[in-house]
Amino acid sequence: MSAPHDMSVAELSAALQARQLSSVEVTRAFLERVTRHQADLNAFISITAEAALVEAAQADARLRAKDAGPLTGVPIAHKDIFCTRGEKTTCGSRMLANFVSPYDATVVERLRAAGVVMLGKTNMDEFAMGSSNETSFFGPVKNPWDVARVPGGSSGGSAAAVAARLTPAATATDTGGSIRQPAALCGVTGLKPTYGRVSRFGMVAFASSLDQGGLITRSAEDAALLLGAMAGFDERDSTSVELPVPDYNGVLGQPIKGLKIGVLKEFFDKGLDPEIEQHIRAALDLLRSQGAVIKDVSLPNLPLSVPTYYVVAPAECSSNLARFDGVRYGHRCDNPRDLLDLYQRSRGEGFGAEVKRRIMTGTYVLSAGYYDAFYLKAQRVRQLISNDFERAFHEVDVVIGPTTPTTAFELGAKTSDPVTMYLNDIYTIGANLAGLPAISLPCGLSHGLPTAMQIIGPHFGEERLLNVAHRYQLESDWHRRVPPGFA
Repeated sequence: MSAPHDMSVAELSAALQARQLSSVEVTRAFLERVTRHQADLNAFISITAEAALVEAAQADARLRAKDAGPLTGVPIAHKDIFCTRGEKTTCGSRMLANFVSPYDATVVERLRAAGVVMLGKTNMDEFAMGSSNETSFFGPVKNPWDVARVPGGSSGGSAAAVAARLTPAATATDTGGSIRQPAALCGVTGLKPTYGRVSRFGMVAFASSLDQGGLITRSAEDAALLLGAMAGFDERDSTSVELPVPDYNGVLGQPIKGLKIGVLKEFFDKGLDPEIEQHIRAALDLLRSQGAVIKDVSLPNLPLSVPTYYVVAPAECSSNLARFDGVRYGHRCDNPRDLLDLYQRSRGEGFGAEVKRRIMTGTYVLSAGYYDAFYLKAQRVRQLISNDFERAFHEVDVVIGPTTPTTAFELGAKTSDPVTMYLNDIYTIGANLAGLPAISLPCGLSHGLPTAMQIIGPHFGEERLLNVAHRYQLESDWHRRVPPGFA
């Protein structure tokens, strides 16, 4: 039998159910890998070893009693933006460096109920603001394919941990590409569900109309297993949609003959690395060989995604982060002279440069005299982008394009130029603005670094996305490639 770190969630589930492995031995194996590689990758902010072994022992008792579900005893990690009862939830920020949540986020609660074991909390860009995982108060995460390069962000810790086989899977969040972009740069599978499909309760807010919880896994099959446990209506989240949760795992493997795939013309522009385009074209040929019909589609307003996003997201961020003021919880400055000094120094010391930049931008675009010129106009363009997608899905079943314009760039290469950094999300933001589900899949290697394609579907079309992704992964092995030194 393979070592636990070589096994997917689906394979671990089968081995645990058959009692070929115990959850305690699987959990110990992963905790040992986390400890061994933490100094090299900095993928975790906290490692909850003691609690994990207790949860694993409880899972083994359920497995022995035959009172277990498919995820019972499977270890995972949570992005440190999800509140976890009794454990720190820092959001990668000094502002919350010592905050211990008194409750679980709905995502954490549901996965606990399904029997998963939490290994720890993964590193992330501060308050999910970043594309490289270099804005974390706890230091940058390194890409396991090349530790001199970024893993992507903001869910870079989750992506690096899954790629390096430190955890079989990890939760993540996506506001403008923060699941799919790091998944692409680290050569793993990243799923952003439809806005409203997964509860945001207990997920610390960045931009409330864009944030969506999701998953980073090795395969679409693993994502389907975990999404089934996470998804569903939550009365504590006013944006949660009351729809039944399909059997995502049950739809995998269905034929895709006749499936209409749209190729996004706007994504294959002069900024795209030619090798990434070559790998995506090869992936399209593989899907065509299975009977899919490939045609070009155009979304004329999609190039406006980046400027639209960087008005809407900072505006919502400035509102959401106003609560961190040094009064109720979070970082508090020493010996404030008065209330104003308390606010100014607590926020000045607690927030990093990128968070401050976005708060100030957001406050500006919401201010009197600029609201109509910037924020209102951005919301109108957002609707145009959504309408473009809606028209496209009358012609095709899914659309495909690149996830990122380049492979992973070097640490520090873009930190001095925020606009260049923001453009790294150029292909992912549109799905967030429209609230659509999207998945990123590895589809090749370029100079030893992963390349990826992105599949976007209509609202609540996760079943279709997962099936297309699974059909591709049945015929390819890019998702099984392991970074050198981590096999």
